[in-house]
Amino acid sequence: MAADYLTRIRSLHRALGIPADYPARRHLPVQREARQLVTAARAADDGRPVRLTPSAAAAWKRMRAAAAQAGLELLPISGFRSVARQAVIIRRKLAAGESLEAILQLVAAPGCSEHHTGRALDLGSPGHTGLEADFAKTREFRWLKRHASEFGFFLSYPRQNPHGIAFEPWHWCWSK
Repeated sequence: MAADYLTRIRSLHRALGIPADYPARRHLPVQREARQLVTAARAADDGRPVRLTPSAAAAWKRMRAAAAQAGLELLPISGFRSVARQAVIIRRKLAAGESLEAILQLVAAPGCSEHHTGRALDLGSPGHTGLEADFAKTREFRWLKRHASEFGFFLSYPRQNPHGIAFEPWHWCWSK
C-alpha cells in the first residue's frame, strides 16, 4: 500500500480523534480504495447508484438471481463508499453530539471500512431497508447465511465479532 495513502489515513484519524492503534486493536486493517467500479444496481431506498468492483458486481448479480429463484428479494442499499465519505459520516455524528466510542461501534474508521474496497454491500429486503438488526429475522438473511458463501460473500460483522462493530446482518463482503 502506498505510503502517501497510509499517511493520509493516519492524518485523518488524528483529525477525527481516532487512536493511532485503532486498525491493530480493532483488527480492521487499512483498506485500499477501489479504483475501478461499475454500477451494480440502484439503491432500494433512494435510487442512487450502488457501485462495486466488476468482479464483486458479477458475483452480486449471480447471488441476487439465485435468491430470486428461491422466491426472495435481496435489495441493495449501498456499496462503495470513499474514505472522504466515511469521514463525513463520522464528522456529522460527532457534530450531533455522539461520542467517538459509540460511533466506532457502528461505523468503521475512514480507511478501515470494507466499503472502500468496492467489495462490500449493505443489503435489505422488502420492508427492511433501514439497516436495522431486525433484518436478521428475515427469510432473506437466513438464505444469505446458508448461501452467500457460494457466491464469495461473507457476513463481516456477526454478533460478538472481534472488530468491536455492532452486529450488522445487512453488511456482506465479497472475498476475492
